[in-house]
Amino acid sequence: MDSRRISVISQEQPKPFISALGLDFGRKRIGVAGCDRTGLIATGITTIERTSFEQDVEQIRQIVNEREVQILVMGLPYSMDGSLGFQARQVQKFTKRLAKALNLPVEYMDERLTSFQAEQLLIAENRSPSRHKGLIDRKAAALILQQWLDVKRANSLSSVAAIEY
Repeated sequence: MDSRRISVISQEQPKPFISALGLDFGRKRIGVAGCDRTGLIATGITTIERTSFEQDVEQIRQIVNEREVQILVMGLPYSMDGSLGFQARQVQKFTKRLAKALNLPVEYMDERLTSFQAEQLLIAENRSPSRHKGLIDRKAAALILQQWLDVKRANSLSSVAAIEY
């Protein structure tokens, strides 16, 4: 009789709770998106009309507390050639201050074309992009967060087999 035991540990165990906040930072507005507890689906939550850093942080802090957010996912606007331009440096500057104020880790996601994609989604819904700027920002934040969730999920879809002799 074979005395080897094979035990397979798969990722089908109960999934850990995920609470991430996706942010699409702009000069006038910040689009905010959240995810379901399983980390599968990102949805737009709100759009913050920017006033001052302190008030922006306070509005984000309220959402962070309500949703028990563990990580911020900030869209970083790379230039089409892949370089970081002026706007990207502004985003990084704001993000560093925000992360420190909220005491949360941050990950960046390439946000190139997310606003364009969000506008296309509105057009497909027969809505005018020029009349729904805040909605575009929320949808862009959801696209940023969804991209991050998809990358996280793809990186964790591995099974480990342990063979004991």
